[in-house]
Amino acid sequence: MKLNERSLAFYATCDAPVDNAGFLHKRGGRGAGSHRRWFVLRGNMLFYFESEASREPLGVILLEGCTVELVDAREEFAFAVHFAGGRSRPYVLAADSQEALEGWVKALSRASFHYLRLVVRELEQQLAAMREGSPANALPVHPSPVSNPRPKENGRAVWSALPEEPTAAPKRPPLPPRRRASAPNGPLVSFAQLHERYGLEVQALRSQWRGGQADLAGLEVWHPSSSGGTHTQDQP
Repeated sequence: MKLNERSLAFYATCDAPVDNAGFLHKRGGRGAGSHRRWFVLRGNMLFYFESEASREPLGVILLEGCTVELVDAREEFAFAVHFAGGRSRPYVLAADSQEALEGWVKALSRASFHYLRLVVRELEQQLAAMREGSPANALPVHPSPVSNPRPKENGRAVWSALPEEPTAAPKRPPLPPRRRASAPNGPLVSFAQLHERYGLEVQALRSQWRGGQADLAGLEVWHPSSSGGTHTQDQP
């Protein structure tokens, strides 16, 4: 496959975030020793540079149809990138620590589009299963009606939002004493009879009031005079 070297160099050194980066020991051809290179993983492409400050990559490994395996090698924390069908020689790499080894093996195993297709297929199956078993497709369930549902905030009922529901019917105000006395079960009293009865009571109260006014009129009203200890009586 032919690749544009200028486009690859720009993609390898652009400011976009990388999937993984760090130093690895890369073994050369048969019988050759290993060299410490700076590796950068972007998508399904593994670039390697002479140093971290280099602006152009020395090469790139296209991670399609490959498998990542641990291998026994002279270097500690070594692993190899194998390609199916033997179309390319395996790349033997070695990390600086066990933690770095695990990080690189995990990142490289997930870098191919084949892995992404498997992940997407699995997620689609899970989504389809969730839709089939979702409550929206089930038979509607009608809950029993609840009078005056209380609003909730953060899952808790706001008790001050609505007035308290009365537990019983409100009591009527007590009847006046006079009406309660005439409340026994009997024939209803007409309006004319009530008017006559209360009219007599009003006349009696008015007569009492007039008698009291007459008694007050006979009292002597005293006013202090300028002479000091004597009083004069007002004449009617």
